[in-house]
Amino acid sequence: MIGRRGAVRAVRVQRHRGESAERARDDVAVEEPLEIRVSSVVPGGDRISEPLAVTMRTPGDDFDLVAGFLHGEGIVASAEALRELTYCRGDDPREKQQYNVVEARLSPGVPFDASALRRNVLTSSSCGICGRASLESVEATGCVPVRSDLAVEGELVAALPELLRERQGVFARTGGLHAAAFFDSSGSCTVIREDVGRHNAVDKVVGHLLLRRRLPASDGIMAVSGRASFEIVQKVVAAGVPILVAVGAPSSLAVDLAVRFSVTLVGFARDGGYNVYSGEERLL
Repeated sequence: MIGRRGAVRAVRVQRHRGESAERARDDVAVEEPLEIRVSSVVPGGDRISEPLAVTMRTPGDDFDLVAGFLHGEGIVASAEALRELTYCRGDDPREKQQYNVVEARLSPGVPFDASALRRNVLTSSSCGICGRASLESVEATGCVPVRSDLAVEGELVAALPELLRERQGVFARTGGLHAAAFFDSSGSCTVIREDVGRHNAVDKVVGHLLLRRRLPASDGIMAVSGRASFEIVQKVVAAGVPILVAVGAPSSLAVDLAVRFSVTLVGFARDGGYNVYSGEERLL
């Protein structure tokens, strides 16, 4: 989970309450850029490293983030496709590691076309991955309808927002982070990640599952603290997750994507209630 490196920073604030004001300390969530580089073996046997994208994220679980990002973009399908994930160094080997640059070293034989991908990849903590604005483009990455026999009680779905909130340690301190978590059918939390970016939080969860060879994750539920956007449903489809529960609202395209790829999409899960937009057959 977040907290191992630089997720929170203390700042000085002036608090105004009514007609009084006082100076105090406050904790804020850290937001820093992360450059993602991909190293691949080209024809002839040479290995080259190329920059792919920059995302604004909360430091921590960076390898999970990169693994999940590459999986969502269709670059890697399994842990075996990733030979190594490492923080980059400068040209001088004596230089310290650059903790805002991660290089993903693809295994030999894994294809990578940086120029084609850069046309589709533009990331930020607010909008996530842009450029996949159609259902057909999701199919083009190799995604197929989610297959799962999972069925869960409606009471569990209603309880997930509170179970998620209880585990948001950094949010409790800062109020400034989104969260995503993967739960099993009994409500046990397998992994939770927090980040300033909604999409980053989901990538961190998916990356964790990928690196532990647990994809497709057809036996559990993804819960997110915000709304259900097209991009988040896309990541859930790619990971093979059958149920997505969001505290906020879904978008129209998110609903269309969930229907097309057989994902149970739940929105407005709060205060003991929820709306089911697709796949209601998985809820008992």
